[in-house]
Amino acid sequence: MKIFYGGKFIEKGKLEKAGIYYPIKLEYYKRLDSKEQQEGEVDYGISIVKTEYIPDNTKIETKDIRNITQDEEKVEELLSICKKYEVTPIGIEDIIHDFKSEYTFKPNFI
Repeated sequence: MKIFYGGKFIEKGKLEKAGIYYPIKLEYYKRLDSKEQQEGEVDYGISIVKTEYIPDNTKIETKDIRNITQDEEKVEELLSICKKYEVTPIGIEDIIHDFKSEYTFKPNFI
């Protein structure tokens, strides 16, 4: 199951500096993966969705990462960092590896 954490549009000025002249939206979701767990235990992960509103085309990129931790506060901290720094699906693996000692499980990148 995925629960919406937050979303934002990347600032127009930042995009224009990168030579991009169309809007880009980022959405962040907390994943709850409870299969094969004892009752009440949940493995948390995250999903990031990037939507590019290119004229005459919409491009969507998604990255799901399962089994990051069983600590909900840790995954929410990670989501907060991702949202604050506008982490895209392509960049999330680097962020996870930077914080890997903070988490309980080896993440499954999908």
